Amino acid sequence: MPSRTPDAVAGTDWAPPAGKPPLSARMTRATWRGLPARRHEVGWEPGLVVPAADGSPLITDHYFPSGRGEFPTLLVRSPYGRGLPWSAQYGLLFAEQGFHVVVQSCRGTGGSGGTFDLWRNEVADGRATVAWLRGQPWFNGTLGTVGPSYLGYVQWALALDPPPELKAMVVQVGLHDPYALFYAEGVLCLENVLAVGVGMTYQHRGMASFLKATLRLHRRLREITTAQPLRGAYASALGSEPPWLDDVMAHPDARDAYWRGASLAEAAERLRVPTALIAGWHDVLLDQTFEQYDRLRQAGCETALLVGPWTHTSALQQGWPEVFRESLAWLRAHLGADASGLRPTPVRVHVGGEDEWRDLEDWPPAAAATSWYPIAGGHLTQEAPTDSALVTAFRYDPAAPTPSLGGPLLSRTAGARDNGALEDRDDVLTFTGPPLTEPVDVLGPVSARLSISTDTGYADVFTRLCDVDPQGRSVNICDGLGRLQTAGQEPSRVTVPMSSTAHRFRASHRIRWQISGGAHPRYARNPGTGESPVTATTLTPVRIALHADSALVLPKTPEQA
Repeated sequence: MPSRTPDAVAGTDWAPPAGKPPLSARMTRATWRGLPARRHEVGWEPGLVVPAADGSPLITDHYFPSGRGEFPTLLVRSPYGRGLPWSAQYGLLFAEQGFHVVVQSCRGTGGSGGTFDLWRNEVADGRATVAWLRGQPWFNGTLGTVGPSYLGYVQWALALDPPPELKAMVVQVGLHDPYALFYAEGVLCLENVLAVGVGMTYQHRGMASFLKATLRLHRRLREITTAQPLRGAYASALGSEPPWLDDVMAHPDARDAYWRGASLAEAAERLRVPTALIAGWHDVLLDQTFEQYDRLRQAGCETALLVGPWTHTSALQQGWPEVFRESLAWLRAHLGADASGLRPTPVRVHVGGEDEWRDLEDWPPAAAATSWYPIAGGHLTQEAPTDSALVTAFRYDPAAPTPSLGGPLLSRTAGARDNGALEDRDDVLTFTGPPLTEPVDVLGPVSARLSISTDTGYADVFTRLCDVDPQGRSVNICDGLGRLQTAGQEPSRVTVPMSSTAHRFRASHRIRWQISGGAHPRYARNPGTGESPVTATTLTPVRIALHADSALVLPKTPEQA
């Protein structure tokens, strides 16, 4: 039988080409379960050339519903290539639901011309792409954006001065501040920096190249992260040196001119484009998502927030059916006037411990701060101390640093883990409360007020909240790290943010506070000398003493406070 020519788009002379999406995308689509039914067959127009702001060619693929009619457009700009998973998860799946989807490789990646710069070209290139869209016969003037991680960053770049066509955004596990991804309280997030280096260098070259580079980094991770000096040691493992990576490691101060313009936080402060935010409790960008939500709400922008039991990567894997449904409902409501799929409340969070979802009117919910104090013998109590006496001390040796375990990472080791082996170490303190007689819900930001003295004057302190079940299994909930510079033997006081959580400690479980001198290689180890961890060649052990006026601060709902 002769092939049928697709109908022209209503009101234009554009006739969609008959090409089908790549086989890899169609095969991947068949592996997912729990997705909405397909509404349209999908066509594919690959390799379009869109001029960047400087004229460089931005290579772009166009996915579209093959049926007759006008459809809104979704813009997906990525530095990770246009193949899997983007071709399937964004190009194919959203086109099936009735959207034109434009998947574009950022400047200097995936065949696009020019040179990739970690953040400096996205504002101008996003605007140039929208200008190109205005000239396409199938573009009906209604535009949305969607995407995760750096694909969220390019959305915020467009939102700095949103074009009038932009009617909705969906930022999934999204970035707006590169500095806050690479540094925590001024401490280099070493393992994540290296993972980003591999992703930005290799993923746009195809999955085979990316997986090979990821495995090479995994094999050499210990060699790289224990090198003295640390700076430059990653070059052999990455195969080629990303030009921005050394600059990132050499500029630990957020106030440095190097970081000027990197953060796009201000975009959310005046935005009026309805924006949905999606995150995971063990996502490296969770705190950035909460910052985005808070700014949007203060600006009076319509917004929704979904936080699931995911890491940065599992949100797009195990969590994808939920993430896709949430994204699709938001885009249909604001690009197509179908609000039937929207949730009844602005916020939905997954509550750990009970494995349930909870709908909320806002985040964080109203809560009172409650403090838990460390006492001798490894106990945790709600009875406030009467002085700042020494509770206990431990020795942190940067030559044999306390290892990291689970939590918000970009590797397969991210997430909730059994902390038993870690807590058996001599350089890890644990303080554990009594078995709970009734459930305790912790919803909101967690922090630690630390009163610390050291013998060298220089130390980091890693602090973690854990849930201990009746069998004694300790599982990490949330955590944070602070850098100390103490004066003599007098304790210094510092408050360490430990991110946020929604977790139920069930009856008979116990609350545990874990404290150590670092979490390596998640964070670059403190050399104990006051030198930069990136250039240090001398390592000095440090004695870290914890004082009684330290406290683990948890939010409790009013009825539990």
